[in-house]
Amino acid sequence: MIRRYWARHTLFADILIALACVFFSLGAAGLGASRAGAATGPTWAFSLVILVLALAACTAVLFRRRLPLLPFILATALQATSVAVPHGAAVAPLVVSTYALAVYGSNRLCALAATATTVLVSLLSIGVLGATHPEIALSATANTFFNTALCVVLGALVGVNVGNRKRYLAAVIERSRRLLVERDQQAELAAAAERERIAREMHDIVSHSLTVIVALSEGANATNDPARAREAMAAATTTARTALADMRAMLGILRSEDPAAPLVPEVTPGALVAAAQRAGFPVTLTTTGAPVREPAARYAVGRIVQEGLTNAMRHAPGAHSISVRIDAGLERVRVQVDNDGATGAADTGGFGIRGLHERARHLGGTVESGPHGRDGWRLRADLPLSEHDEEKP
Repeated sequence: MIRRYWARHTLFADILIALACVFFSLGAAGLGASRAGAATGPTWAFSLVILVLALAACTAVLFRRRLPLLPFILATALQATSVAVPHGAAVAPLVVSTYALAVYGSNRLCALAATATTVLVSLLSIGVLGATHPEIALSATANTFFNTALCVVLGALVGVNVGNRKRYLAAVIERSRRLLVERDQQAELAAAAERERIAREMHDIVSHSLTVIVALSEGANATNDPARAREAMAAATTTARTALADMRAMLGILRSEDPAAPLVPEVTPGALVAAAQRAGFPVTLTTTGAPVREPAARYAVGRIVQEGLTNAMRHAPGAHSISVRIDAGLERVRVQVDNDGATGAADTGGFGIRGLHERARHLGGTVESGPHGRDGWRLRADLPLSEHDEEKP
């Protein structure tokens, strides 16, 4: 409780510490001056210097948090000046400033400064007292050395302990802050990936279904045969209902607790080709090898065929041939969609082809899309099966 109070009222604590240093420093300086005056006569100028240094060192204690070296330098100056007055050293500022140097500075700086101060004060003591008081020079120097060493060691030990704990807590807080930032970044990346996934699946549903519906509607409007028009409109209605059901299924999966589940039901190449044929496009399907059993690869094959047919129906309405070929081996499956009537660049930068690249990369495969032949366009995918096969024969 007291620690929390001091932490909230740092200025009040600093003032109390500075006043305590003033009290002990002036008392020690006055005692030394009186003893020196009894022996050699009063030296008011020298006493005034000690008084000013003592007040300056105690005042500098107020700034020990921001400038930990300043009070230590002034305390060292006070200690060095006081050696000329036997038994009159003011040690309180030195203890506090050494402590502050360890807490708010560094352990290495504190050790170097404490050692330098002890050596400097001891050398000054033997030099000054050897000339002014040779009869007590050795004993007074020994006393000064032990007093100075005791002050800096006491301040350093407590300061190092408190400083290490303070730096450890600061490191823990900083690490926690970084973890929170990383968690927020990961959440943002996950949200962006989920939005990308939803957009990709929405594209798969809407783009293909609307393309088929538009083609069927145009065919029904162009024909003079009422029976064929009704058949085309019935197929368009079926496609629209299927797309609506897929959309509802996707929304239901979004509310589920399985983030890895496909957002839309699996589509088969045969059903996709049949829908394109009902829309009046000359589509053929050729499959070789055993059926693909691995769910992720089978799902990707369906989406690749769907995207290839969607682009062919959208960008090659006058194609004479649209071929879908699926070659499934023991370790790989290859999907190829060709058309010979592309009127312009197919969808290479939107969610369609980009989504196929992501699907293939997730499975360790590749997707290529580009011109083929004179007026054709080819979509080719190569997907591995061995690393993802869960139902090997």
